[in-house]
Amino acid sequence: MTTAKMRIEELKPSRRKQGRFLVKLEDGSILRITEEELLRFRLRPGIDLDGETLEALQASVRTSSAKAAAANIIGSRALSKKELTRRLVKKGNEEADAQAAADWLEDIGAVDDAAYAASLVRHYGEKGYGPQRVREELRRRGVDRDLWDEAMEELPDPAEILGRLIEKKCGGELSDRKEIKRVSDSLMRRGFAWSDVREALRRYTEIEED
Repeated sequence: MTTAKMRIEELKPSRRKQGRFLVKLEDGSILRITEEELLRFRLRPGIDLDGETLEALQASVRTSSAKAAAANIIGSRALSKKELTRRLVKKGNEEADAQAAADWLEDIGAVDDAAYAASLVRHYGEKGYGPQRVREELRRRGVDRDLWDEAMEELPDPAEILGRLIEKKCGGELSDRKEIKRVSDSLMRRGFAWSDVREALRRYTEIEED
């Protein structure tokens, strides 16, 4: 169903945002448009927008609004494309507009999932987390699985991380079985495979086979 004609009652620059304009329609609604939309739709006070033009303008406004919100979000912290899209939808943007905004930022290089994935792997590796935990973090943050293998190359050798953690947790002194279990359970919770944990612990004590 096409929207009925609508007259532009008032058009003025926004006082809050440079390059933005406020379009007041005869039904009292206000559209916040960009300068590009002002020129593209040839808007001026007093003209009647036919239904098709008004719908196109409203769709353009939704997309440009989502782009502005996306730029603000990504300007404060790095996110994956999926994370950004989810945040935009949560803020009230339509799924299609959120996706278009995320695509736009990806096209101009402001969103780069491969670089983001690599930085996540380095970050969690430095914090002493193992491969399983890091992969779970990549999944949780919406990084495409096709990017995981290359990103995981940024993770230090698990044996190196485990050695540092064991030294930190017990200073290399492991003789009590309860202490060994406590340490091993803690390391596996951090995302290390039991085979790697067992091998690392053997450098400090004898580990009984299950």
